[in-house]
Amino acid sequence: MKFSLFVHMIRDNPDQSYTKLYEDFIDLCQMADQSDMRAIWTGEHHAMNYAIAPNPFITIADLCRYTKKIKLGTGTLIVPFWHPIKLAGEAAMTDVLSNGRLELGLARGAYLYEYDRLVPGMDAMEAGLRMREIVPTLEKLWQGDYAHEGKYFQFPSTTSIPKPLQKKGPPIWIAARDPNSHEFAIANDWHVQVTPLWKGLDEITRLKNVFDDSCEKFPDKPKPLSMILNHCYIGTDQNDIEKGAVAVSKFYNNFGAWFKNDRSVSQGTLDPLTQEEINNNEMCSPQEMLKNQNIGTLQEVIDNVKRYEDLGFDEYSIWIDSHLSIEDKKIFLEKFISEVMPKFS
Repeated sequence: MKFSLFVHMIRDNPDQSYTKLYEDFIDLCQMADQSDMRAIWTGEHHAMNYAIAPNPFITIADLCRYTKKIKLGTGTLIVPFWHPIKLAGEAAMTDVLSNGRLELGLARGAYLYEYDRLVPGMDAMEAGLRMREIVPTLEKLWQGDYAHEGKYFQFPSTTSIPKPLQKKGPPIWIAARDPNSHEFAIANDWHVQVTPLWKGLDEITRLKNVFDDSCEKFPDKPKPLSMILNHCYIGTDQNDIEKGAVAVSKFYNNFGAWFKNDRSVSQGTLDPLTQEEINNNEMCSPQEMLKNQNIGTLQEVIDNVKRYEDLGFDEYSIWIDSHLSIEDKKIFLEKFISEVMPKFS
């Protein structure tokens, strides 16, 4: 089992300093780099004063100044917002700048709020279709002299400039939930990243079964890697454990509010949820987080990671974004690195 860190700059309130958020982000990334973690994943979001991530390539290029060995991945890049030539070239340039440490986590996106602003009229179905057209062009553009005639994009013979440093280009990971997405990845020799979101072990098991069933449909293909991403927190006592559950509950309440796209937004900030609304959202309550996320004592967290390993996942990525303080996140991450990871070395 390999380990990685999935991290954004989460802005709890509109008064927080972007500079301080970035310094905190760097601190967490350096902790991961100084450990045996395999990768850092950081993503893409637009016009949302919650997850500060307009271009993961810029973030990753700057991370090269602060890290030495860890892989640096887009987790995830929203493919439908990109032109294939632009995406191939910027990925290749980032691979060069990172000395071949780039990995590409790719997704269709989740927020209609972003779709409405970047590709007006696009829905999740069209986003998926755009993604399926764009991603296969990347390796062809890295090879060079590739012309494309598709539904959404057309261009004459073109070469990515620069070429990636990695011979076959950065490894590609597809964010997948349904069988079609898994098969899309496996058929093209790409890896798969899954997240149960606010759900628990039953959903984790379902996602792994979908991956395994999809692999069986391609017996002549090498089996790709599979990664699970979910929230994690190790508490020192019951009060601390409950604090972690509340922090993750707040995160998913905000996640869901952005996803529904039915609240007013001013200066990129969502109209705050009331405590009553949070209390009424039983699906994302602290009690459900305790049941469904990897939150608990040190031994409970280790036992959960062992379950993921036994299911056959190759990588466990800690989704550290929540409403915990940066101090709490650092204490937790250090404990995970020093006390959980050695159990799986």
